[in-house]
Amino acid sequence: MAINKASLDLIKSFEGLELTAYLCPANVPTIGYGTTKGISRADVGKKTITLAEAERLLREDVQQFEAAVDRLVKVPLTENQRGALVSFTYNLGEGNFSKSTLLKRLNAGDLNGVAVSWPQWNKAGGKVLAGLVKRRAAELRLFQTP
Repeated sequence: MAINKASLDLIKSFEGLELTAYLCPANVPTIGYGTTKGISRADVGKKTITLAEAERLLREDVQQFEAAVDRLVKVPLTENQRGALVSFTYNLGEGNFSKSTLLKRLNAGDLNGVAVSWPQWNKAGGKVLAGLVKRRAAELRLFQTP
């Protein structure tokens, strides 16, 4: 099952769209809607893609993170819960999600614990970023929307 439009729109709104490769706040080479796969430091400021390519890369990336969420989460999810978790994992990576207290609490059925854990993922490069504070709040709101 593909994530819903609200979830995809959330990812797009927080990732933003850059058609030229750049370094994200965590200093990772990135392009499109936050795609990091296949982008190197040498590409920064040089490599460009089209809007259609950015959309294709986003769909490929989202599928990868949907699969990770589906594999790691052991409890039933609503569409919005799944989509919020895909956005969370898209931003943080499967490795961080797989080791997170948030996932442990979710799989234990502790939704109050999930709500406490979610906002804690607000740093890049060891610094709290306002954009991540806003993103985590938006993801948690989506997660909690029936």
